[in-house]
Amino acid sequence: MESILIDIKNHVARIKLNRPQAFNSFNREMAFSLQAHLDKCNEDSDVRVIVITGEGKAFCAGQDLNEVTDQLANPGFKKILEEHYNPIVERIRNIPKPILACVNGVAAGAGANIALACDIVLASDKASFIQAFSKIGLVPDSGGSYTLPRLVGFHRAMALMMTGDKVGATEAQNIGMVYKVFGHETHWDETITLAEKMAMLPPIGLARTKQLMNETYKNTFSQQLELESHHQIEASQTEDYEEGVNAFLDKRKPIFRGK
Repeated sequence: MESILIDIKNHVARIKLNRPQAFNSFNREMAFSLQAHLDKCNEDSDVRVIVITGEGKAFCAGQDLNEVTDQLANPGFKKILEEHYNPIVERIRNIPKPILACVNGVAAGAGANIALACDIVLASDKASFIQAFSKIGLVPDSGGSYTLPRLVGFHRAMALMMTGDKVGATEAQNIGMVYKVFGHETHWDETITLAEKMAMLPPIGLARTKQLMNETYKNTFSQQLELESHHQIEASQTEDYEEGVNAFLDKRKPIFRGK
């Protein structure tokens, strides 16, 4: 069985983590497969938006502990971090296309932090987020110590990481971890509706917006203003900008080509 399923339709790549019998926990093969699929989506000009979700009841339970306790199969934490999770979250942040997490169930450990690394997080009302590391003597990884405090604040992030308390979907939305929560029966369709809507927007403008947001926490206000000016000037010289303005004036729907 393929550990990653992918389908591309209406300019949206739908990636499903597909180890439902293990709550979509990561082993080495699945980590490399996800990286490869993300690379292909990045290179495919037909893909404008990427959605990541989980097959079955869970989004992702993090690392498959059976792998790390297997004396023969265990790759060791150095390889797990440097070859599995760090490359995944770096791809999520660096691929210029919008990446949405559709959290359909529990997202624990690295699974939670992979979701939080995405540009927009949408959740089923049955979803939950758990910083499970402290319960087995580990520390947050997969960028969680970077993303979570920026989403929910320092003290709340510290408490969630130290206690490993479960955060339900509604609470996650209230504290800023999640953009929107949908009923479990409709959350996938609602996510795809948003993804397809975003796929019709100017790809260059969205890519430059993502680049701006990636820089915002390390720049001063003046540096961010300078970066905004740079990207705005570049964006104003695209065919998409011209098409957007002309469509507005002509009172018609624009057709953006990413040029």
